[in-house]
Amino acid sequence: MKKVLIIGIGAGDPDHLTLEAVKAIAAADVFFVLGKGPADGSGETTAHDLVRLRRDIISAHAREPYRVVEARDPERDRTGDAYAEAVVDWRSRRADVCERLVLDELGDDQTGAILVWGDPALYDSTLAVVEEVLARGSARFHHVVIPGVSSVSAMAARHRISLTRVARPLHVTTGRRLARAIGTGTGPAGGPDEFGDVVVMLDAHCAFADLPDADDVDIYWGAYLGTPDEILISGRVHDVAERIREAREQARARKGWIMDTYLLRRAPETGERTRGRTGTA
Repeated sequence: MKKVLIIGIGAGDPDHLTLEAVKAIAAADVFFVLGKGPADGSGETTAHDLVRLRRDIISAHAREPYRVVEARDPERDRTGDAYAEAVVDWRSRRADVCERLVLDELGDDQTGAILVWGDPALYDSTLAVVEEVLARGSARFHHVVIPGVSSVSAMAARHRISLTRVARPLHVTTGRRLARAIGTGTGPAGGPDEFGDVVVMLDAHCAFADLPDADDVDIYWGAYLGTPDEILISGRVHDVAERIREAREQARARKGWIMDTYLLRRAPETGERTRGRTGTA
């Protein structure tokens, strides 16, 4: 029976690969790579940083003979207000691509692999896409998930902080939901005090800058974590918000893409205080 490995490869540093991930890559016959660039005359997508890293990892750890099959990743509709519906439609079109790859490119008793940025279980669509392909019934295969180092873990490590504190919860959300909470005065809109410490991912609009009553809230922000382009900034939100916004805009303009994440944490009144180091690496 066909097998598909969904392999978390970490946040950007090739050394983030776990031993389990290295073994899984070595066991694969075919690697499926979805690229986001425009198609060229040969039908292959233009090289992109994320695709290039995946290919470098495959080259370093895969065992011959193997094949790399690259396909165009469908674009998501970002023009409308129906976010959930747009994501469902995008995942369905991704499932179309993955279904075709498994049917046409993976032989019986072969093992295919999808290398997932970060960890497949944390704000990534691959598992949902694979489940949809299986639910359709035309492509039959067994799938295995290999966890990876998430950008959240990498961010905490690079800032040398713990994600959790004694007797306090950790809330993980998205920039879109944080912005909505701030606008409606619900959820962690009043800062990370009521909800414990707040990790925010996928924040394209720097929602942290609009936090009310944030004079004593620290932010630990990181972009391109684990890569040579890594940027780290931390400090009081009111002190570094504009610096983060400017760094983000400049980096995105320079590279054409950005992935970042951050932790919001209200500074404790007593005991060990969180650090306020700022800078880049």
